Amino acid sequence: MNIKNYNELDPVLETKVNGLLAKMTLLEKVGQLVQKGPFALADWKAVMQKRDLAVQQGKPFSYHDEVTPEFEALISEGRTGTVMCDDPHVTNYLQRLAVNESRLHIPLLVAADVIHGYRTIFPIPLAQSCTWNPDLIEQAERIAAEEASARGINWIFAPMVDIARDPRWGRIAEGSGEDPFLGAAIARSRVRGFQSGGLKSGHRVVSCPKHYVAYGAAEGGRDYNTVDISERTLRDVYLPPFKSGFDAGAGSTMSAFNEIGGVPASVNPLTLRTILRDEWRWPGVVVSDYNSVGELVNHGVAADLKDAARVAILSGVDIDMESNAYARHLADLVIEGAVPVAVVDEAVRRVLHLKFSLGLFENPFIDEKVAQGVILKDDFQAHALEVARQSIVLLKNKADLLPLKPGAARLAVIGPLANSQEDLLGTWRCAGRAEDAESLLQGIRTYLPESAFIFMEGCSLTTSDRNGFSQAVSAAEDADLVILAIGEGAEMSGEARSRAHLGLPGIQQELVDAIAATGKPMIGVLMCGRPLVIPHLADQLDALLVAWHGGIRAGQAIADVLFGAVNPSGKLTASWPRAEGQIPVYYAHKNTGRPAEGDGTLQFDLYYRSTYLDEPNAPLFHFGFGLSYTRFEYAGMTVETPRLSQGGSLVVSAQVKNIGKRAGTEIVQLYLRDQVGSVTRPVKELKGFQRITLEPLEMQTVRFKIPVRELGFIAQDMQVVVEPGVFTVWIAPNSAEGLEGTFEVTG
Repeated sequence: MNIKNYNELDPVLETKVNGLLAKMTLLEKVGQLVQKGPFALADWKAVMQKRDLAVQQGKPFSYHDEVTPEFEALISEGRTGTVMCDDPHVTNYLQRLAVNESRLHIPLLVAADVIHGYRTIFPIPLAQSCTWNPDLIEQAERIAAEEASARGINWIFAPMVDIARDPRWGRIAEGSGEDPFLGAAIARSRVRGFQSGGLKSGHRVVSCPKHYVAYGAAEGGRDYNTVDISERTLRDVYLPPFKSGFDAGAGSTMSAFNEIGGVPASVNPLTLRTILRDEWRWPGVVVSDYNSVGELVNHGVAADLKDAARVAILSGVDIDMESNAYARHLADLVIEGAVPVAVVDEAVRRVLHLKFSLGLFENPFIDEKVAQGVILKDDFQAHALEVARQSIVLLKNKADLLPLKPGAARLAVIGPLANSQEDLLGTWRCAGRAEDAESLLQGIRTYLPESAFIFMEGCSLTTSDRNGFSQAVSAAEDADLVILAIGEGAEMSGEARSRAHLGLPGIQQELVDAIAATGKPMIGVLMCGRPLVIPHLADQLDALLVAWHGGIRAGQAIADVLFGAVNPSGKLTASWPRAEGQIPVYYAHKNTGRPAEGDGTLQFDLYYRSTYLDEPNAPLFHFGFGLSYTRFEYAGMTVETPRLSQGGSLVVSAQVKNIGKRAGTEIVQLYLRDQVGSVTRPVKELKGFQRITLEPLEMQTVRFKIPVRELGFIAQDMQVVVEPGVFTVWIAPNSAEGLEGTFEVTG
């Protein structure tokens, strides 16, 4: 697959960029650094309603009358270089204004948030990460790029690569969980997928790893909130997925809303200049998040919007998204001498380089007929089904209740999410439509006739109306077993969707309690956008599947797993707490001076340890955990390189055997611990994983080869170092178990 790398500076393009830059006026330069949206229309929602009504009535509709004269002037005068839009009619109209009417004929960058699919909606990114299958994810993002580029989008504000260890934060749904190693692998695959060549539209797309940086560490899990972490934690945990995405060729990034240690991300010289430009030599475009330049005033580091424009451009933010700070004040700041024109030129040069690299000067317009031919294609939907299948995680299966045999038992399907299509799309569903999605009930109907099950909603997600309880209980009493479709609605996770209480929303737990009183076996299907706190629910259920918000094919995927057509293989990428008071809870924690495991320190005749009085330290479900309908046995671990030098590679292997009665896929994980370092190290760190599929009684030797340089960490001088010493290594099914060995790195 041809992957576009936007980090390679082409001398031919540089000549074109410099030639064009020399012709530009100051106002035209500033225009290239201004992004407008959303979607360039005065009242987007009203326009969309008007368009939909026209489509329903079979009448013609034109966007031309909907674009404001003020916005047309900005485009035709070259005072806006990028817009947010996802409709090819609008895009072509605006591109014609830019290319045909502006003095220098510079085309527009057209951006959109394509987070987990454009129209073919895949499972949310957190769910996708539970596949531990970067190749599968890469193909999903290529499909997103196919659809988006055909609709005129050439700049995708994704992937979100923030490490998130606090499930209260709603945007955990958009990322790959808590681990930087896995997060880096998936970031790489997402960038490659978005930036694939050979798209049917004939256009290219540039990705935008976000939110740079450490947004996932917001205090209290509250969106947009303060972050206060050490530089070592920043470099060890939060930066690696960004570096991986940039190394894969990402041509842009987005500065985050949060501050880090008192310095907002959009004016942070350490992250925007020292690391991004000086250390990494990354040449891409930095765009602010929506109004994050304007919000510098709220942060208290800028006196007003003009001051915000000054500090943002000097700090390294190239494009101002929507705050109008650059549009209103940047030219004056240059004229006044507060901002050197060379700083503006540097930013404009990067924007122009990106536009030339995308081929926009040669091919700015969209063939609107092509756009219709690449939306919701059959093979796209088939891939969405496979991603949804692999993302489902089986957390409990008492007495092998699952899989079900069609027709062997009468089912009661109960819960507010059983018949929902809208909620399966999840947060940030872009152009996704509820009618495209398959509900769980639709999936069940592919296995059972209507007479074999009964459906009762029981309650809604948000109200306290218990009138449906009695019917739901009656349905359970008349059935042999119950499937509970419960969890979060689509609008309960994502941006500005932080939650302080992570149990089942509304009165769903009361509904479960009422059903549990019937004594019938219960299978829980959780649809959610984050880890939930469900210890009581987990105890009540006989089987538990986490299906997340699984996209347009979720209903079929869940049914395939329930009835055994698919053996679940997903494993968690974020720990599930027992209680909110444990948060943040993650596997790669530090040991402390008084570890939770062990006797602790004797003090005043008592042993003191880093533990809770009222909860275990361990999460309810560990990172990397997930069950199968078969069982795997790990044995025969061999550390093939017990002593290795700095230039060598760790080689370690083990045998994994399928000891069950059906084929299954296991995700084999490799963890390490540096026993002694110049700075403290986590108790475990993921350093490798492999997906293997085994037939019944089949055994496979799984071998990992890890270069010693990948065992390094950020030392006291903020440089990466691999120190001599003894390491523990595990080959494991999850972060809490596994075979153990040791090796030594020599000087």
